[in-house]
Amino acid sequence: MPDPNKSLLERLTDFLTPQPTSPAERRQELIETLREAQSEGLIDADALSMIEGVFQVGQLCARDILVPRAQIDWIDINLSLPEIIKSVISAAHSRFPVFEGSRDNVIGTLLAKDLLRYSNEKDFQVRDWLRPAVFIPESKRLSVLLRDFKDNRNHLAIVVDEYSGIAGIITIEDVLEQIVGDIEDEHDVDEEADNLISLDNGDIRVKGITELEQFNETLGTKFQIDGIETVAGLVIQHLGRVPKMGEHVEIGDIEFEVQRADPRQIHILLARQLPKTAG
Repeated sequence: MPDPNKSLLERLTDFLTPQPTSPAERRQELIETLREAQSEGLIDADALSMIEGVFQVGQLCARDILVPRAQIDWIDINLSLPEIIKSVISAAHSRFPVFEGSRDNVIGTLLAKDLLRYSNEKDFQVRDWLRPAVFIPESKRLSVLLRDFKDNRNHLAIVVDEYSGIAGIITIEDVLEQIVGDIEDEHDVDEEADNLISLDNGDIRVKGITELEQFNETLGTKFQIDGIETVAGLVIQHLGRVPKMGEHVEIGDIEFEVQRADPRQIHILLARQLPKTAG
């Protein structure tokens, strides 16, 4: 713990000189000191959050934040060109892993801009426009991966498990979100009116930042907890931790399925009404 008898400046200066403590202990002391600096108004909350995110990136690896293979929008190279174009437009991503035969046989990455810009050309073949796929192990540190993304001007990597199977994918955006928080992109809902979207199967797609009041009005629920204002906060309070992607959580007569989350926050959930039990 930081020495309360030292000034904030003295404690920050201490980090520039060797200390007989472990890196983990000194890292925690620095974070606590920075939190005190924020409480005293020396740095703002956003800056503190980003600094903590930088520390977190240094501790996490690819398996911690990857998009699991079951949630990947794949492109099958053997589909017809119209089918591929339809899939790309529907998914609205900028990059897609492309496989042939088996999803463990990724043969490249397709950029949506290449497909949509040149697909009207005579004799266009999707295979000719594939970019080389980048494969990384699940254990790769995010700090190293971010540097690789920057140095190689690559934005997507295929994560491979210990058996050489595809575990998932990870993008540069996924890594940066650990530092700066959720980044709205071309396939994120970005209007307040779109906090809750009804899907064809009856599920409700919910942004984690949706206020409980709006959620209650839409689904007829009565969730109300002192100090909790958002749906993400409700789920985290119920579990006592931040859930992982794909995790299911039942609260009252609502089942939540976590669609997008990182170790710090929930971004997107699916909500569905549970059948009422007789009795």
